[in-house]
Amino acid sequence: MIDWLYRYPPLYPGILLKRYKRFFADVQLTSGEVVIAHCPNTGPMTGVSTPGSAVQLSKSENPNRKLAYTLELIQVNDTKPTWVGVNTLLPNRVVKLALAKYLFPELGDYSQIKGEVVYGQDKKSRVDFWLTGIDTIPIYLEVKNTTWAQERLALFPDTETTRGQKHLRELMVLLPLTRAVMLYFINRGDCTEFAPGDSTDPIYGKLLREAIALGLEVLPCRFDVSPEGIRYLGLAKLKI
Repeated sequence: MIDWLYRYPPLYPGILLKRYKRFFADVQLTSGEVVIAHCPNTGPMTGVSTPGSAVQLSKSENPNRKLAYTLELIQVNDTKPTWVGVNTLLPNRVVKLALAKYLFPELGDYSQIKGEVVYGQDKKSRVDFWLTGIDTIPIYLEVKNTTWAQERLALFPDTETTRGQKHLRELMVLLPLTRAVMLYFINRGDCTEFAPGDSTDPIYGKLLREAIALGLEVLPCRFDVSPEGIRYLGLAKLKI
């Protein structure tokens, strides 16, 4: 029996016709009907938005929603047919479930999990998770959704990210008085290695290496994604 960390609701298969204006995707369902789906992903979706690709949509029964369908998965063929999760709202929810089950032994002991905790020099940033416990050093944990890949190498980011650069700088300030962890949520099961996307954002790559030298912990977490659900596979090999 597969131990799913997250189960998708019933999904509707189709073919991606095009993605446009970031948040919209035209999809032809297997019935032949063409629908406009919400695309909950603000990034360029490099390599995971090719027209003609198989996709999976969820459907909301909320009558007040303008778009009933949401783009959840797309299939790529970089090394083998692989489903990739493209809904960027899901990784934090899945990581929260994983934290509650203590699936990341690298984090050690903690008893409290808080989300969206204010931190940073100007107190205008929010870290995804703050973990603490009795006689343990607090952990500031940031989650980054990762879908871009070159064969079996997952890469982040797939575009310049000033926001991501800021997060690294603010985590660096916390060191070494506390623990800072960057968790890369590799939203596809075909990647076994992880590296910074230097070709798209060399500044981010430089900052990540500087942060690691100061003590930043990096967890490149592999997840198997399918229309049935998401399960944790362990860590990818970090290539810095």
